[in-house]
Amino acid sequence: MQRIATAAAEMLPGRLLPFWKALRDEEHGGYYGYMDFGHRLDKAAEKGCILNSRILWFFSEAAGTLQDASLLSYARHAYRFLSEHCLDQKYGGVYWSLTCDGKPLDDTKHTYNQAFAIYALSAYYRLTGEKEALSLAYGLFQLIEERCRDEDGYLEAFTRDFQPASNEKLSENGVLAERTMNTLLHVFEGFSGLYQARKDSAVASAMKWILRIYEEKVYDPKKQRQNVFFDKKYTSLIDLTSYGHDIESSWLIDWGCGLLQDVALTEKTAAINSDLADSVLRTAFRNGSLVNECENGVVDTHRIWWVQAEALVGFVNEWSKHPERTDCRDAAAELWRYITEKLEDHRPGGEWFWRLDETGAPDQEKPTVEPWKCPYHNGRMCMELIRRDPDVYV
Repeated sequence: MQRIATAAAEMLPGRLLPFWKALRDEEHGGYYGYMDFGHRLDKAAEKGCILNSRILWFFSEAAGTLQDASLLSYARHAYRFLSEHCLDQKYGGVYWSLTCDGKPLDDTKHTYNQAFAIYALSAYYRLTGEKEALSLAYGLFQLIEERCRDEDGYLEAFTRDFQPASNEKLSENGVLAERTMNTLLHVFEGFSGLYQARKDSAVASAMKWILRIYEEKVYDPKKQRQNVFFDKKYTSLIDLTSYGHDIESSWLIDWGCGLLQDVALTEKTAAINSDLADSVLRTAFRNGSLVNECENGVVDTHRIWWVQAEALVGFVNEWSKHPERTDCRDAAAELWRYITEKLEDHRPGGEWFWRLDETGAPDQEKPTVEPWKCPYHNGRMCMELIRRDPDVYV
């Protein structure tokens, strides 16, 4: 594990940071939004607000983790674009996407998107101490609590002025969901980042409420998984296991819950998360990597970039909780080999491939950068490995 952490401390500044630095748009601000499989950059492509939030988070966290002051300018560049262009000055909240020169393109508002902006702004505040960033993050927190939730949980999609809208963007597999596990997870993540930036009782209360929903409505103890897509009453709409989200939740919710310093809550939640991690290891870990998902008993065997990154952190997290679980430690080691040998794009200027088939061949139809393909998962994997090994110095 120390060797892996040391290697992660090389991958982050050696491959990931140079790649994303090169996408900085000096003319229009922010970062370019699309690069195809052949590394051809489209400077005229739309700029997803989720992508730019995640880039802001990435540079902010990397600057702090590596103690690298040179990364501050990249974080500040992303912050200016988010604060000046992604935020709707009239109705509040964050747009879905912008044109390449920073004008609203898709002005719908999604709870998921607001949560990632909170996560990013909170990380930037922790790096810089700039009070405006914290104020913007709190404003989005209040917006979510006032406009994006009801008595049972969080809603998904809205028009620009926050009227209810259809949720195609965060629904998949032929269903149209009124609530999703994915949005709930990342709202919790965003709130956790805000609480990490400054302890606040209202944020803590919202986090605890989400954990109750997670335990009572989303987690399925009989199937040892999270259900994914729901109607408004939390009726599951599909027999789907998302292995990547289950293993991501297993460590990310442990992290957020730990910030609250509630011993009883932490123990109860940690047991659920261990159950998820154990199920993923037993059912989805094959040939040194994680399959994607299982719908109605049919397994999607593609290996997705973000799923492998979250699985590695999830298995390390489970091993740290239970040192006797050497199977989790060994799975993490196998995953690291798979990532570095197959998923990492070793072409000059490459980052990671989006998707591989069972043989390890990359899908050449999938781009290297687009609104969902970002440095958030693999960058965070590297940073988590570095932080979790006190003997690694960068």
